[in-house]
Amino acid sequence: MATKNRTEVTEFVLLGLSSRPEMQSVIFGVVLAMYLVAVIGNGLLVIVACLDPKLQTPMYFLLSQLSFIDIFLTTITVPQMLVHTLSMSRTISYNCCMIQLFFFMAVGSMEGHLLAAMAYDRYVAICDPLRYSAIVSCRLCLHITLTSWLVISLNSLLYSVLVTRLTFCGNQVTHFFCDITPLLQLSCTRPVVNEMLIFTEGVAVVVSPFFFILGSYARICIAIVCMRSVAALRRALSTCSSHILVVLLLYGSVIHMYLRPSSSYDLDQDRQVAIFYTVVTPMLNPLIYSLRNQEVKRALQRLFRKLCISGSFQPSFQADRVQQHSF
Repeated sequence: MATKNRTEVTEFVLLGLSSRPEMQSVIFGVVLAMYLVAVIGNGLLVIVACLDPKLQTPMYFLLSQLSFIDIFLTTITVPQMLVHTLSMSRTISYNCCMIQLFFFMAVGSMEGHLLAAMAYDRYVAICDPLRYSAIVSCRLCLHITLTSWLVISLNSLLYSVLVTRLTFCGNQVTHFFCDITPLLQLSCTRPVVNEMLIFTEGVAVVVSPFFFILGSYARICIAIVCMRSVAALRRALSTCSSHILVVLLLYGSVIHMYLRPSSSYDLDQDRQVAIFYTVVTPMLNPLIYSLRNQEVKRALQRLFRKLCISGSFQPSFQADRVQQHSF
């Protein structure tokens, strides 16, 4: 089956976001701008979380990992789409398509697991603050991250192997990258095993973090209701608001895209939703965390201040060298 698949389909044609020629330059400009904002914004969060001593905490370790995931997620799909938008050829080889599918599914799933770990961090900080430092540590967060990568990589490998065993009746993918839904639509026979995995094992791996987040926030809500201090209530809401907004952005699009019956798939609509969670959400995440988090804002200010000071000292140092040589 796999041999027949490889001999019949050696490359796929990615149809992109739109087939209208007059829209290509507009799509290129808008998506490129959002991609640059996403990469620069998330890159700054990673740098600040790694360099600022005041952000060497489990919460900001997880935030830096989330920013790294967002950079990886957009880079897997967007640069290729930008090239195809301005190019006459929109082909991608069979092997590259399968590799892109594996990494996209792995990185996309990892974002949910990181959000679940961040929800647990917020739960302990609000519900058991006196024991927070004893329960949550950067070492624990590192172990959670590595374990999640292992589980998700095996899950994505399983999906990729099953897709390679399909026989395709065409090679035109109604998408701007190799996603599992449009590839299943190209199968000559109904891929029952793949669809069953999406609704069983896929739910366990991808959606279980969402239920964990709901459980964590249910406990947090109970703790907030029991708070009699207005200041503590405001601090708890401020701590959780950014995380809740990011969770809604991610899982709203994921549930719409993947957890539906195959009969309700609309590939044209799915392309629009896909651009939302591959570009828009990674672009909004650093803005949400930086604008609503005073510690991140102060850390960014300290970073820019150091850069300005180091830049201002450079010319004076060079001037001193010139004076020394003149004597």
